Amino acid sequence: MPSIIEISDLTDPRLDLFARLTEAQLRNRLEPEKGIFIAESPKVIQLALDAGHAPVAFLMERKHVQGQAQSLLARCGDIPVYTADRDVLAALTGYPLTRGILCAIRRPQLPAMEDICQGARRVAVLEGIVDTTNVGAIFRSAAALHMDAVLLSPTCCDPLNRRAVRVSMGTVFQIPWARLGDRAEDWPAGGLERLHALGFQTVAMALSDNALPIDAPRLMAAEKLAIVLGTEGDGLAAATIARCDYTACIPMSHGVDSLNVAAASAVAFWQLRARPAGFP
Repeated sequence: MPSIIEISDLTDPRLDLFARLTEAQLRNRLEPEKGIFIAESPKVIQLALDAGHAPVAFLMERKHVQGQAQSLLARCGDIPVYTADRDVLAALTGYPLTRGILCAIRRPQLPAMEDICQGARRVAVLEGIVDTTNVGAIFRSAAALHMDAVLLSPTCCDPLNRRAVRVSMGTVFQIPWARLGDRAEDWPAGGLERLHALGFQTVAMALSDNALPIDAPRLMAAEKLAIVLGTEGDGLAAATIARCDYTACIPMSHGVDSLNVAAASAVAFWQLRARPAGFP
């Protein structure tokens, strides 16, 4: 049974997980095995539990203990559940809780890129994307639109950031992901070499005079394709584009030069999804 703890002191150090630790402190870079991330809302927490992630503690509105959190709590054994009214929780965290429930969860050990790419035909590669909303939206599109994995350059934001997890609607727990190295110098040369070694052709999504249209038959027919998307504003680095096998762009109208990276990812993932054998 969970241990229900009524919040009486907002400075209680047991609440630091939810109120005072930064994202970097939650990740615990020096000892990743001790890291924590925060999942928000019953649906997202349910997906995290379904994926086998271990809960550490809950923070929720009092009404949810016997309400919509009951099925979650039944799965989590004897862990602390900190509770209070909605306005008290907002004062503690600094923001209104989405559907009134947060869960602190143990960070998983990330798999190697080579492991999650075994058998994959389409992967998304994110270079330096730092906006948590964009990362969450890209994960949601990748999961929905037939990508087999998401790979991140060392400078991408953390997909287990609270907002990224929420915007992804929990799909960050459903689609495999890994980093292409831990240091900035591991990308692009090292990361792209690893993809090529696995048999992937790489396509840089970028504005270029010699870019292929995104519906080019050679792209759609590729057996294994890595779709490389760049950071907000500047897009992909020139060195990355030069090392990719192809450059492609989404044709625009009305003088618009490009889409937001999250919107562009959805178009690219759908158009370049793996086709059945024999597709012309």
